[in-house]
Amino acid sequence: MIAAALLAAVASTAAAPALAQSAAERLAELDARITRLEDMNQIERLQRAYGYFVDKGQWTQLSELFTDDATLEIGGKGLFLGKKRVLEYMQTAFGPDGAKEGVLANHMQFQSIPDIAADGTRGWVRSRAYVMSIGGWGLPLYENEYRKENGVWKISRLTGPFTMYTNWDGWGKNALNNTWPDKFDPPPDLPPSTIYLTYPAYYIIPFHYPNPVTGKVFRPDRDEVGAYHRPPGTQEQIDALKVGRMADGSQPIGAPPKD
Repeated sequence: MIAAALLAAVASTAAAPALAQSAAERLAELDARITRLEDMNQIERLQRAYGYFVDKGQWTQLSELFTDDATLEIGGKGLFLGKKRVLEYMQTAFGPDGAKEGVLANHMQFQSIPDIAADGTRGWVRSRAYVMSIGGWGLPLYENEYRKENGVWKISRLTGPFTMYTNWDGWGKNALNNTWPDKFDPPPDLPPSTIYLTYPAYYIIPFHYPNPVTGKVFRPDRDEVGAYHRPPGTQEQIDALKVGRMADGSQPIGAPPKD
């Protein structure tokens, strides 16, 4: 009996480290899951904050949401490189900071799908916005990238092609072309990365993720249509079509999109 008791004690002592290790691993997994959920929540909040700053022309506050090396591309205007250029674009195109009498610019956002990289340093959101302004109505679709710097999430790439733009008479009667590089100041640093047309033509903005159930890639039509950098057929325009292709959804969910 004494021998049996000693053997049982030895066995339980040997099992304790294994159980402790298993518990530690489970806690680490739970911590990683909680951190991932918090990160997803933070990039969604960051994107929504962008919309509220647009609403009331808070351009300086808006620019501070971006990394120093960020890129901004709205509609077919082209790419602006860096936080300083983001601020210059906003203040030149839309006027000084602050809400203005007689100006309406509600920037409402919906349908966000966030993803976080396995190392927790990069994230992506696909979302839709409904823009209601004195200039008309618009439906941009965002495929944005975010980066975590010193524990704080910032926008590293904002890309918002429009799927519809119209005046107050409505898209059923007057669907309009969206912006192009020389429509208003300031000029962009690079031509549009995505060449597309608004309704009644169509362009499916590529997804940063594969099908979440099957894992299969959906590759939408990538035909080059719409906005221009230079007149169609010129060498400059042909070269522009090779600039800055977006993600094609061929990477696993939560992995960096192909550049």
